[in-house]
Amino acid sequence: MSHPVASPADLARPIGAVASTAPRPGAVVAVLSFSGIVVSSMQSMVIPLLPELSRLVHASASGTVWAITATLLASAVATPVAGRLGDMYGKRRMLLTSLGLLMVGSVVAGLSTTLIPLVVGRTLQGLAAGVIPLGISVMRDELPPERLGSATATMSSSLGVGGALGLPAAALIADHTNWHLLFWISAGLGAIATALVLRLVPESPVRTGGRVDLVGAAGLSAVLVCLLLAISQGADWGWNSGRTLGLFVAGVAALLAWGRWELSTRQPLVDLRTSARRQVLVTNLASVMFGVATMPVRLVQPQILQLPAATGYGLGKSLLVTGLVLTPTGLVMMVVSPLSARISAARGPETTLMAGAVVIAAGYALGIGLMSAIWQLMMVTSVIGAGIGLAYGAMPALIMAAVPISETGAANSLNSLMRTIGAAAASAVGGAVLAQLTITVAGVAVPGENGLRVAMAIGGGAALLALAIATLIPRHTPPPPACAC
Repeated sequence: MSHPVASPADLARPIGAVASTAPRPGAVVAVLSFSGIVVSSMQSMVIPLLPELSRLVHASASGTVWAITATLLASAVATPVAGRLGDMYGKRRMLLTSLGLLMVGSVVAGLSTTLIPLVVGRTLQGLAAGVIPLGISVMRDELPPERLGSATATMSSSLGVGGALGLPAAALIADHTNWHLLFWISAGLGAIATALVLRLVPESPVRTGGRVDLVGAAGLSAVLVCLLLAISQGADWGWNSGRTLGLFVAGVAALLAWGRWELSTRQPLVDLRTSARRQVLVTNLASVMFGVATMPVRLVQPQILQLPAATGYGLGKSLLVTGLVLTPTGLVMMVVSPLSARISAARGPETTLMAGAVVIAAGYALGIGLMSAIWQLMMVTSVIGAGIGLAYGAMPALIMAAVPISETGAANSLNSLMRTIGAAAASAVGGAVLAQLTITVAGVAVPGENGLRVAMAIGGGAALLALAIATLIPRHTPPPPACAC
């Protein structure tokens, strides 16, 4: 059965015409972007705690890593499921459900004094990761076409803004107050976001209905848990260990079985036939490489800033200073998002995606040589942040222009998942590089300068590969401007 597909020039008009209420576009964009910032900030909030977390929750250092790993796995599993459920039962409803999980998880973590409750709370927080793709899908349903491009670019940039603001804020709070306050603040911000969504964001009547593909959800969860767990823990377990190899084999087997099921069922969790359309497939492949390209700067810059000056290249700064230096990445993403929308409107979103790849690669080229001063690091992160803002603003436009209106949530969520997988893979590879190319300072092995440069080169190479993939996206000619005569 064929489905209507929106054109690049008019992604939202059919939906906006039937909405039961007339939403205020500015309020909808502001509320959804705020919600995205709240959710994305929680992913970085425990990073300042890691050095002391084993003491705080009376657990081993290897055990406390699960405070991050559990969130990663939960986010990966929840994102596509939340998107599909949003298409079926209402995107606003799933948005509120996701924010509710964030609040519950924050309260559980805020009350925790041992590792298991903390991991449970962090898992529940991770289940809220679908907020950003759901918010983009709500925008498609509710906003007029002329506002959609800039709105989705702004929503996409909230991912970087939340992470950039969350790190220094969390470091400041962790240094001066009880660490539990981090989670209570997260719960409070989640409550504010929920109240604003309830008040200002309408629910679109457009939904597919049907039954939940429980087998597909369970199968995809198994695939993601096996593969991401192997990727994230492989360096610690050993890449040749039976546990790591077994998870990779199990993940591939589960992927094949899941794909066969999704192709045979009438109401799949992920419509693989739609996902195989050239524009969707190529955009998702490029998204994986953009996910890879965004991670090395997050690995390398904190190392340079915090390594002791005795190394000859470390700056010996605190975690708070490190967070402040990295903050421009997210802020530049937000500033660049309107430019991303304008380029997409004038030249097509595929042009914007390629421009983002070029800017990211240029940023990494600068980063390989500029590593000796704070201003240099801030300039590098700003350039890379600008490229990420351009690229992330273009991806939703490319996806929504190629999928049926009824599958917007699932398609955007899958695209977000592709970036997560790329970032997880890059984190593992970058960590392995930094662990291998080390020097010894005061009897302790630390990442060497050559290792830092190799990691940056990997980021630049991934951006160039993303550029090559993006050239395969079908070109669209933007509509001519309306005659003013």
